[in-house]
Amino acid sequence: MASKSSPSRVIPKNRFAAIRMASLNDPEKQSLLQLAFAILQDLHQPGLELPSPNHTRDYLRMLLAERKAEVFGCLYLDNRHRVIEAAELFQGTIDGASVYPRVVVQQALTLNAAAVMFFHNHPSGVAEPSHADEAITRRLKDALALVDIRVLDHFVVTVGESVSFAERGLL
Repeated sequence: MASKSSPSRVIPKNRFAAIRMASLNDPEKQSLLQLAFAILQDLHQPGLELPSPNHTRDYLRMLLAERKAEVFGCLYLDNRHRVIEAAELFQGTIDGASVYPRVVVQQALTLNAAAVMFFHNHPSGVAEPSHADEAITRRLKDALALVDIRVLDHFVVTVGESVSFAERGLL
């Protein structure tokens, strides 16, 4: 008696590998963006270790890149660099935001953070840090050092690129 068997199906490891952006319509692109953001956001949930600087960079780019005004925020981390909270702290105009070290330090102490990563967007589309960006990063780092909170990085993000202060040796 011959056994009946179903034809074997090979399931590709990456179901999305064959998808090309040019083949997607606008609603499909929007759905894909929402899915990608949900995945990146899930990797930055409270209690999770940050998977990598590139995941964080991608998450922040998706979070902030389309904003029309500058936003400054902070990822507050515990001593194992797990996310306690991701907070947008200050909103500004098209070319700047006022950042107050007292607020950043106060929030870090309230959350019992051991480390932080700053982030902000440049609506101009140019991710190059300005002298003002470097100056506020130094002020924040000095203020947080007084209460033993480490500054791990500061990301400047745009739609097309992002810059890490740590990678540039600016911290």
